[in-house]
Amino acid sequence: MAYLLGIDIGTSGTKTLICDEKGKVLATAMAEHPISSPKPGWSEQNPEHWWKAVCIATKAVLKKADAKPADIKGIGLSGQMHGSVFLADGTRPLRPALLWNDQRTAAECAQIESKAGGREKLIDLVANPALTGFTAPKILWVRKHEPKVYAKTRKILLPKDYIRYCMTGEYATEVSDASGTLLLDVVKRQWSDKLLSLLEIDRDLMPRLYESPEVTGTLHDSAAKQMGLVPGIPVVGGAGDQAAGAVGNGIVSSGIISATLGTSGVVFAHADSPERDPLGRVHTMCHAVPGKWCVFGCMLSAGGSFQWFRNELGYLETEAAKVITRRGKSVEAYDLLIEEASEAPAGCEGLFFLPYLTGERCPHPDPNARGAWIGLTRRSTRDMMIRALLEGVTYGMRDAIEIMQEMGVATKQVRASGGGAKSAFWRQLQADIYKQTIVLTNSSEGPAYGVALLAGVGTRCFKNVEEACKSAITETAKTKPDKKVSTLYDKHYAVYRKLYGDLKQRFGEIAELA
Repeated sequence: MAYLLGIDIGTSGTKTLICDEKGKVLATAMAEHPISSPKPGWSEQNPEHWWKAVCIATKAVLKKADAKPADIKGIGLSGQMHGSVFLADGTRPLRPALLWNDQRTAAECAQIESKAGGREKLIDLVANPALTGFTAPKILWVRKHEPKVYAKTRKILLPKDYIRYCMTGEYATEVSDASGTLLLDVVKRQWSDKLLSLLEIDRDLMPRLYESPEVTGTLHDSAAKQMGLVPGIPVVGGAGDQAAGAVGNGIVSSGIISATLGTSGVVFAHADSPERDPLGRVHTMCHAVPGKWCVFGCMLSAGGSFQWFRNELGYLETEAAKVITRRGKSVEAYDLLIEEASEAPAGCEGLFFLPYLTGERCPHPDPNARGAWIGLTRRSTRDMMIRALLEGVTYGMRDAIEIMQEMGVATKQVRASGGGAKSAFWRQLQADIYKQTIVLTNSSEGPAYGVALLAGVGTRCFKNVEEACKSAITETAKTKPDKKVSTLYDKHYAVYRKLYGDLKQRFGEIAELA
């Protein structure tokens, strides 16, 4: 029996997955790695911790799947986007990697837009505006603040591509993840020589480009020994976590979009052509499907807002969940909080929650944005506060859907995934607020599953990505919107959309007080 291995380098941990040649998942495993924040707004990781986690999780998943090392036919890689690994010679990084949620590069973003001749011209060059999360401003920051590190740098790699180098010795990436560096000509699917020249970044620092299902190298002896595998296994390009997750959920044709509610919230749409938002509110990047593109919007604190409420204000539910679980019925604090939210009326009598707990990215690229409940009265209850939070997060997801519709991106079906897809109440909430039928699939393993399928394409288990998804992914449930409730939410959403603009200046003033 031949198996496919998917590896996803997440922010909090690395996930591995083994499936068979038809896409049936046999086992998954996880190994955690720490995050450091040397200063407020900074976020870093040691890439060597990723490699250690890869080795641990790969051995674990082989054992759980009862798979022999020689049974692995191909490997796909996914990972957190935008992170920057600075290498000289060898696998030891010159400094910790700057991550996607690192906020130190506002000045460099302004510099990039200025060098490009303004935001509009930058979007013309690379399809996206300069954001603090992207890789290019991180490169400029290191060049300015750590010139000795930059002088020694021979290659700059993204997180999953550092793991590729550890596995194969090849400096390589693929177009979906490279799109998030802000240095790729997304339309032509090649490095932007013009922007690299304007920013005075040596093109030789960038790895070789591939399409996602292409084989980029093979596992070498040392890596195979450390991972518990055999040498010579093909490693395909893989994809950045968003494109990989989309493949894993079957978002590989026009009209199907995904709404993923995890710590962040991502709305992702397949595109047959490189549609761009001239205002840069959503991202246009290369898809993991060769010759195709994607449009997606990312809000920074979706499920993260709910997690904050549980951690800071959900003590009673957390303790109650422990008691119930000890009595033999498994339940989480989130389940109890959602049950409470379901008791509140839709719209919460005009109570709103702004989910900007860590600033915002889509549709408001503003690191100073703050979270808030607005519209509290003496009638407001705790149930309403919880429901308003869930509604506010879902309004934020609708923001991205609305922008895509303005751009002419087809949105005929919404596939839900992440924590927000597990709750029937939150699925109904999404259906009512998006005014779209919410679809669940048999796939719930995310990016690791997507890149395992890409490995199947690269090793000819499947003809192409579309065939892989059609073969492996099926719809399992649908939730239709309630037209009456949707009409009510339309009125509330119209108010929600205005609140950020009303408070934008105050957010900046508040940030100066912090």
